[in-house]
Amino acid sequence: MAVWSQQTVTGTVSADDGPLPGASVVVKGTTTGVSTDFDGNFTIEAGPDDTLQFSYIGYVAQEILVGTQTQINVTLAPGNELDEVVVIGYGTQRKSDLTGSVASVSAEDVAAIPVSRVDQALQGRAAGVQVTQVSGAPGASTSIRVRGGNSIQGSNEPLWVVDGIIVGTNFNLNNISANDVQSIEILKDASSIAIYGSRGANGVVLVTTKSGARVGGGKPQVSVGLYTSMQMVPEQPAYLNQAQQIDYTNQDAIIRGVAEPFPGNPSDYPDNDFFDLLLGPSPIYNADVSIAGSSENGNVNYYNSLNFFDQDGLIENSGIEKYIFRSNLDFKLSDKLKAGLRINYSRIKQENGVVGYGGLLGILPTQPIYNDDGSFNGANEVTGNPFNNPVATSQLDINETTASNLLGTVYLEYNPIENLTIRSTFNPDITNSKNNRFTSSQRPDLQTGDSNARISTTSIFNWNNENTIQYSGDFGDKHNYTLLGGASFQKDVTETTSAQAFGFTTDATTFNSLGLGSDPSRNIVTSGYNQRTLVSFFGRLNYTFDDKYLLTLVGRSDGSSVFAPGNKYEFYPSIAAAWKISEEAFMENQDIFQDLKLRASYGKAGNQAIGPYRTLALYSEGNTSVNGVEVPGAVLGRPANPNLIWETTTSFDIALEASLFGGRLFTEFNYYQKETNDLLLDVTIPRQTGYSNQLQNIGSLENKGWEFLLNSRNIQNENFNWNSTITLSSNKNKILDLGGEEFIDVVVDQILGAGNLRLIVGESAPVFTGAQYLGTWKSQAEIDASGQDPATNFVGGPRYQDTDGDGIISNEDFEVLGNPWPDLIYGFENNFSYKNLDLNIYIQGTVGNEVFNRRTRNSFFIRGELPKYAEVADYWSADNPTSDVPRPGFVEGAYQPNSFDVEDGTHLRLKNVRLTYNFPVEKMGWNGVKNMSLYATGTNLLLFSDFRLIDPESSSYGRNGLGNLAQGFSNGEYPNARVLSLGLNVTF
Repeated sequence: MAVWSQQTVTGTVSADDGPLPGASVVVKGTTTGVSTDFDGNFTIEAGPDDTLQFSYIGYVAQEILVGTQTQINVTLAPGNELDEVVVIGYGTQRKSDLTGSVASVSAEDVAAIPVSRVDQALQGRAAGVQVTQVSGAPGASTSIRVRGGNSIQGSNEPLWVVDGIIVGTNFNLNNISANDVQSIEILKDASSIAIYGSRGANGVVLVTTKSGARVGGGKPQVSVGLYTSMQMVPEQPAYLNQAQQIDYTNQDAIIRGVAEPFPGNPSDYPDNDFFDLLLGPSPIYNADVSIAGSSENGNVNYYNSLNFFDQDGLIENSGIEKYIFRSNLDFKLSDKLKAGLRINYSRIKQENGVVGYGGLLGILPTQPIYNDDGSFNGANEVTGNPFNNPVATSQLDINETTASNLLGTVYLEYNPIENLTIRSTFNPDITNSKNNRFTSSQRPDLQTGDSNARISTTSIFNWNNENTIQYSGDFGDKHNYTLLGGASFQKDVTETTSAQAFGFTTDATTFNSLGLGSDPSRNIVTSGYNQRTLVSFFGRLNYTFDDKYLLTLVGRSDGSSVFAPGNKYEFYPSIAAAWKISEEAFMENQDIFQDLKLRASYGKAGNQAIGPYRTLALYSEGNTSVNGVEVPGAVLGRPANPNLIWETTTSFDIALEASLFGGRLFTEFNYYQKETNDLLLDVTIPRQTGYSNQLQNIGSLENKGWEFLLNSRNIQNENFNWNSTITLSSNKNKILDLGGEEFIDVVVDQILGAGNLRLIVGESAPVFTGAQYLGTWKSQAEIDASGQDPATNFVGGPRYQDTDGDGIISNEDFEVLGNPWPDLIYGFENNFSYKNLDLNIYIQGTVGNEVFNRRTRNSFFIRGELPKYAEVADYWSADNPTSDVPRPGFVEGAYQPNSFDVEDGTHLRLKNVRLTYNFPVEKMGWNGVKNMSLYATGTNLLLFSDFRLIDPESSSYGRNGLGNLAQGFSNGEYPNARVLSLGLNVTF
């Protein structure tokens, strides 16, 4: 083309919802090209016979002949979902080229719900991922299971990786601002997780934060986000009212032959609503400010942000306050050398609360708060025992934690030749936290000298050095490959100290002067040190033939300091393949499938299931006597086991992905099967060894299930758009072996002892067990005919199924009553847009899971000094002889874990509704304002469930330790609030 025929062409590249910054505009057949600025504008030199190619990731590319045009405006249609680029371990890849199972959650999905932690935004968003909010307390974590649980005693939480930094399974996600998140990917199958070797068996969650690339067009882009929320107290469980409770408690006393606690008229006694006294609507405030952009030549990209988040809890003296600073910088030092850093600093103050929601469920409304002289009451009015007065405790006691975290990355990337990249990163992760606790000397339920204060500190210093080399090439016309090799070195060090003093005579200094404790003989001082090192070598080959047939080979070798010599190293391989069926010649003459891909994977990954020093014998304190004088000493507390190794999960995955009808519909179906071997279990060993048990690798279990994803662009036109997303998944797990044992009872409740949670070969891990509840005994003749003990069985009392017919209700009569794992997990999202209005509606829930209600023991059975469910008003009596509700005067020994304790956890939750108005800033002439939106959001608006404690989504034992196994228990945890929010986002 002659120079004189060149002409300047300008224009805008946009989508239906606005301009596309960073879109590519290229003169076809040349290297001449530009990228659009923040407003989607471009300028390029081209001739009349040239064709311009317009493209942007996730949209259908267009080609336009220039001709005589000097102004070309292009609107790109949403493209095939398989064209999207997703983050994988140590790299990125087009979704169409994936051979593994990767679920993606976008920044828009995270921003749709105002959350304090990024893991809260995953609920229902990714098929095969079960996210349970263990508590509604401010800053509370979630429990996440990716394709089920693989371990019994080890952790089942996924590995978290933030901007390439392996932060582990217990990283406090409060340290990350949700506004800084660009995308979240969940790696689920062997092909995608094997690159993380001995730490990936439970799945891997990759969090990528925002950068300044393609932002601003050489000018800084400033974004401000503000929202305020009001948390509303949710519905409370139904309990007897004051008069009904007085009747029940008096009847209980009469039957047991003691004086009535409440003689006379119920109006003579208090009717306190402790929930009303200690719970109330509470606010949330959030502010985000970010500055992002790149230099005009693109050599420097930056993203800097500040976040302030302040949430008061529904319960007094609970809340969280966070300050987070992030700086992401990338530098192009030369044509071959790049460098960059990621710094995230957080400062968090958390009020942990001194009064529990479940505790309030255990207080009679007749319980006085104050004595006649105005002082706090500290005695139970029924039993005379000390009463932990929650109003006094909330005003007097302290439990708070302050923590700071620095998470960073410094990287250097070198490209010595084309297609070869060498990258090295150093990643420090430093946390310092301090927990202060104070139990007041003014507490009316405490004895003199029981007041105490404790300070605990934790210092964590982790560092990780990752080194990779990657080469992409081809040979012939149809062969393409990418080779990745790497080495990783990691060290984790945790130090703890704790000091506790007793006998404070004043509250003036609270925990700030432990030396004021008047009883030094009770002082407790402890310290601890843990260190773990890990060295790894890994590699991956991605091979493509004719853009139809894909092969991925992955291997990683890990060596860990936690194992004894001879067992320190393990190798984790995987293989995966995919077939792009839509690229075959026989698919050319059809217009249904735009893309169709079949993929499968097989491989191994590990679970970091033991902590440091678990292979070693442990000394514990033990005193002895020398010449009649007691002296301190040490004894072996547990036996050594140098043969311990990591648990290993072998998994198989097969999936079909399809994009149909020009990209309007995308669907994906996965089937998987996993088997975990070398499960860690505490095994009973002969007592002549001097020990009762030893940790050994002996068990195995299986998970298998399916996942379904459907994305649909239902309506797409100039003024109105409607998109839908459905996620469905189902997982079944089964214990295959328990080291020769048929079952193992797990103690989760010291009052109940063993019995209500059991590991059984052939069943889910775990299952709830107990006796079948048959209602009440209707006559003495029934009891006599049963052969059961009349001392613990009485007319109107609870009746259980005596399975073995021996007349005694024991563990031998217990049956499987359910398990905490849903038959189905679902999420359903709809996005509507009409002109400047956007509406998002999101529903999620579970089907078929059971919940063990720990409150039922006190609230339906046993004696009358504890509040009872409203249904207990229909208790058995001579006037109500057909009732199956036990009468008052219950004998404590008659209670057994039973089927009435286990309830259906099926629920549907209207998780989020968000209405957004996007201001037409250009039409309004607001110069300098690029985007502005105002939104209102409702979270947890509706819950449909038959669970007695209202919300079945809880976990009494949290997510670590016992809570890792004992999922699905509820005791009246901190409730999930109903939240109304109003927010504003502005970009300048």
